[in-house]
Amino acid sequence: MKALLITCLLALWLTAALARTFGPEPQLRPGSLPNGYISEYLKSRRARVRRLSVSGNADLPTCLLCVCLSGSVYCEEVSPDMTSVPLLPKETAYLYARFNKIKKIGRNDFGDTVTLKRIDLTGNVISEIDDAAFSKLTLLEELSLAENRLAKLPALPAKLTSFNANSNLLKTKGVKANAFKKLTGLANLYLANNQLEAVPFIPEGVRILHLQDNNITEVNTDTFCKSDNSYYLRLSLSEVRMDGNPVVLSKYPDSFTCMKVLPVGRYR
Repeated sequence: MKALLITCLLALWLTAALARTFGPEPQLRPGSLPNGYISEYLKSRRARVRRLSVSGNADLPTCLLCVCLSGSVYCEEVSPDMTSVPLLPKETAYLYARFNKIKKIGRNDFGDTVTLKRIDLTGNVISEIDDAAFSKLTLLEELSLAENRLAKLPALPAKLTSFNANSNLLKTKGVKANAFKKLTGLANLYLANNQLEAVPFIPEGVRILHLQDNNITEVNTDTFCKSDNSYYLRLSLSEVRMDGNPVVLSKYPDSFTCMKVLPVGRYR
């Protein structure tokens, strides 16, 4: 009985100490933040977190390391280093976990957060993503994996409207032939600064396509147009960048007849 009483008193003391250290969470609303608020808030919050983290690797709750705000979670440049996807609060819609040390995304990292609409993992060190990592995210519209170390793309959610994999280590063999085929709503596709040898299948609705600074050596009449349909027009494409590739685009004049704009790139 005495031991139980001591335990209860200790728990109450710890609760009070944490309240004094962190203070109550501010009641914030998206769109009502002054410029720079998120950045300054993160700095001050992490300074207080580090004082509690004696080893530098304490397993602290996500909303102590990050800013959790009305369905959005901001975990940018977390210290101590964030090396895996954090456990997200239920009903999280937007995750910004940029410029951390996340190495891998497992099949269950987002399994319980099916409400996600946007994920930004730019600037991590991700080299591996389980093929089923995003399989349950039926509401996901925007995904950025830019500036990582990916040599292979996982299966992507069908509802994506924007996908960014700029500045990775992608080769054509690491992008499945049907990787983008089912993404009928995809409007923006960014694959610049990789090692692609060929243009992947581009969905009909894509408006902006960035393929600059790859190793693409040729295109054909089926890359953007349809060789079996001379009346086909691809009016959605309004920006195609292929500069910084070995391909000389002037050698393939019949490959762009269905387009309203010519790709930006090398013509001589």
